[in-house]
Amino acid sequence: MKKKILTLAAALSIGIVSLAGCGEAAGTTKVDVTSAEPAATAEEIKTEIPETPSDTLGEDVQAIIDRGVLRVGVKNAVIGFGYEDPLTGAYSGLEISLAEALADKLGVPVEFTAVTAATRTELLDSGDIDCVLATFTITDERRESWDFTTPYYTDYVSVLVEDKNGIKTLEDLKGKIVGVSSGSTSAKALVKAMIDAGIIPGDGFDADSFDPATWTEGISFRQYDDYPTISTALSAGEVDAFCVDKSILAIYRTEGRSYIDAEFSPQEYGIATVKDSGMSAVAEELVTGYLSDGTIDKLISENGLD
Repeated sequence: MKKKILTLAAALSIGIVSLAGCGEAAGTTKVDVTSAEPAATAEEIKTEIPETPSDTLGEDVQAIIDRGVLRVGVKNAVIGFGYEDPLTGAYSGLEISLAEALADKLGVPVEFTAVTAATRTELLDSGDIDCVLATFTITDERRESWDFTTPYYTDYVSVLVEDKNGIKTLEDLKGKIVGVSSGSTSAKALVKAMIDAGIIPGDGFDADSFDPATWTEGISFRQYDDYPTISTALSAGEVDAFCVDKSILAIYRTEGRSYIDAEFSPQEYGIATVKDSGMSAVAEELVTGYLSDGTIDKLISENGLD
């Protein structure tokens, strides 16, 4: 199923190991890209510095301008969204292009920090980064803690398996162990899909309190720090399946592996910012503008995400 972008009217590697999907302890990579090759962009997109008077930008935005650099949390091992070349250190992808455009909008260079599902909000809350562009799914629960822009991309959750294991459907996953990324919503989405399909009972399921570490009703989960580690666990037989957004799974769909016959739980990606901050308004203006003029559609196509 092709991914879909919400229009404005509807409102935004394998060869490299991503950093600790779930713990800052493994370290954080910061890259000042002022001298690096820019990511592929739609007609070399550039956004003018906002005409808004500096005294109405918001203290946080003015602080970024005064600092002289926009610090953005991105993925570094998700081809098409955020990928760091292991040889050159250059970043590329849809979210990289949007981050560069956001920095250009403020008239400053951008500094990338590699984040994962668990570290991205920790670093945003601590002030180590100014915003997150890292395949961050928008949920009502997350909106209580952070602001999100209009979605710029919509994906779906799916499951990757080894062909030799004969797993082809959601029903075949019953009794299996599934690898997921710590801090992600994939496990909850999979359980809900299996409950909705009548494959497992949903008596003990509570979306608000769901914990993949303790769920054992019909399926169980193992959580890992990053996607390459889950892929390795799948090859080694530590888990029977790998569940995450399909655009991420595409990187790990090598020979002898296939998706099961199911896509579920639409995942809308947005730029995350500190709640009620000036950056929230700046990011929203960028995304809605690029949705309206077709720039995001072009970036999606250029990055092979359509």
